Amino acid sequence: MTRLSHLTLRNFLIALHDVVATAAALFVAFYLRFEGGPDFSARLPLLLQVLPYFVAFSLVVFFVFNLTTTKWRFISLPDALNIIRAATVLAVALLVLDYIFVAPNVHGTFFLGKITIVLYWFLEISALSALRLSYRYFRYTRVMHHVRTENAATLLIGRAADAEVVLRGVESGAIKHLRPVGVLSPSRADLGQLIRNVPVVGAIDDIEDIIAGFAKSNKSISRVVMTPSAFEPESRPESVLMRSRRLGLIVSRLPSLEQRDMPRLTSVAVEDLLLRPSETIDYARLEALIKGKSVIVTGGGGSIGSEICERVMTFGAARLLIVENSEPALYAVTEALAAGNSGAEIEGRIADIRDRERIVRLMAQFKPDIVFHAAALKHVPILERDWSEGVKTNIFGSINVADAALAAGAEAMVMISTDKAIEPVSMLGLTKRFAEMYCQALDHDLITQAAGSKPAMRFISVRFGNVLASNGSVVPKFKAQIEAGGPITVTHPDMVRYFMTIREACDLVITAATHALSAKRFDVSVYVLNMGQPVKIVDLAERMIRLSGLQPGHDIEIVFSGMRPGERLNEILFASEEPTVDIGVAGVMAARPNEPPMQMLRKWISALELAIRHDDRATIRTILKDAVPEFGANACAAS
Repeated sequence: MTRLSHLTLRNFLIALHDVVATAAALFVAFYLRFEGGPDFSARLPLLLQVLPYFVAFSLVVFFVFNLTTTKWRFISLPDALNIIRAATVLAVALLVLDYIFVAPNVHGTFFLGKITIVLYWFLEISALSALRLSYRYFRYTRVMHHVRTENAATLLIGRAADAEVVLRGVESGAIKHLRPVGVLSPSRADLGQLIRNVPVVGAIDDIEDIIAGFAKSNKSISRVVMTPSAFEPESRPESVLMRSRRLGLIVSRLPSLEQRDMPRLTSVAVEDLLLRPSETIDYARLEALIKGKSVIVTGGGGSIGSEICERVMTFGAARLLIVENSEPALYAVTEALAAGNSGAEIEGRIADIRDRERIVRLMAQFKPDIVFHAAALKHVPILERDWSEGVKTNIFGSINVADAALAAGAEAMVMISTDKAIEPVSMLGLTKRFAEMYCQALDHDLITQAAGSKPAMRFISVRFGNVLASNGSVVPKFKAQIEAGGPITVTHPDMVRYFMTIREACDLVITAATHALSAKRFDVSVYVLNMGQPVKIVDLAERMIRLSGLQPGHDIEIVFSGMRPGERLNEILFASEEPTVDIGVAGVMAARPNEPPMQMLRKWISALELAIRHDDRATIRTILKDAVPEFGANACAAS
């Protein structure tokens, strides 16, 4: 849709204002130059002949420089520069008109003259700016009056750049319920500075003294807001949270200052302080992949699946089909997405990925461009007990989704895998590794058929570890145990795991898909997300206890319950026989395919189908050990 089709009555009135201002500026400049004397009267008829054409040309110039489409309440330096650019173009146009077209042919001398044109340039900038700046000031005073009279005093914590973004949001009304009266910055260079008329009153370590100082001035602080830079290690976010809570302050955060996210305040959760710095995501790259596409997400009601659904809507998907076998989860995710008013076509279907005919039929009807396969059974202890169910869902379900996506003509299928698939010791890791091998084999066959050109479809798998606050994650479990008064149960004192946020994981999953579809080389089909340094689980438990204002071993006990079947102390990122590949994408690594040929896989699949049908565990164990020789010997113990 073109920009012209978006023009409204408001845009028309702005354009009318601008052309009237332009005509007035030229007329006044002309009058001042000739002081309203005989020269003015003699030249006025020609000016009136030229003026309509010049005004029409000015309208085009204003449209090119976005003056007619910019909302006045948000006018800022870039808009002021556009006004100067537009006035300069119009002044140059008058210069060309005067020196080339009018003067030599009509008067034999210059009609307007340089003085008139210079006067016009200044008057045009003033005329175009005056009403805009007046309206902006009017809106600013209204919003700030509301902020001062109805909101409690707030301290911002973070660097000046972050604070400036927040203050602009407050001034425009985008961020509500805040009245910033000061900033605490971790940077000494910010101290003593004013940011949009709000002072940097001290360093983060000065929080008690600053709060006491405001209280003496009858400006009691009731809330502190932590900006993204307040969560950097040098800002010591744990100290900020504990000290603020001791002072009885409400501690909030802005989850993101990205333009694509609506600014909103949320409570600071304990898991916010457990994170490493997130990777920088190239959102333009993700939007280029997703915008206008038809997307299917299996398991769309789960933690990962629902977040992928939200992200593909954010990046402009035209159609979304959510496949989910839980009716409450499907209802919840479709309602949440519908409330976003994205304008996309959102559809939810109850379906089990084990039902091959149902999945094939749904994909054939929907005709997706991209399929994100997040449906799986994921809980290690449960799958160790009911591991045949893991084979049915994680292996045969994934095969059904992959075959259906290929038959439907999709561009790509992205399977959500796990770091437990590398040299697996659990049924979760084993079944996911088998599904990876099937997708790798399909991808290999399509690349071979393409004979050097781009394959008709890509099949990729993306591995990552634990995501904070997901269903079944250790963090919600520890929080519940702390709230219950303890004890916290940890399986082993040396247990370590990788952690990342759901948002970052899903954005990097889509990033991996962009690489797979845009790469000139097709020698990778397994991607691994950069999860930073692994975290010792007992350290995580102790940290969460302290962040809750309690002491480990005194207020809350930590009990070691012993390792469960299918667990190992350390997760690994790549198998020993998987060569890694540097793909040049921040936050994503890759491995070259290392899968058996499709003919061998189909032989194992046929044997598995028969063994599952007869519940022949010994045969299933033999087949899986044959397919994945590195599989741990104790992971398939019968229940």
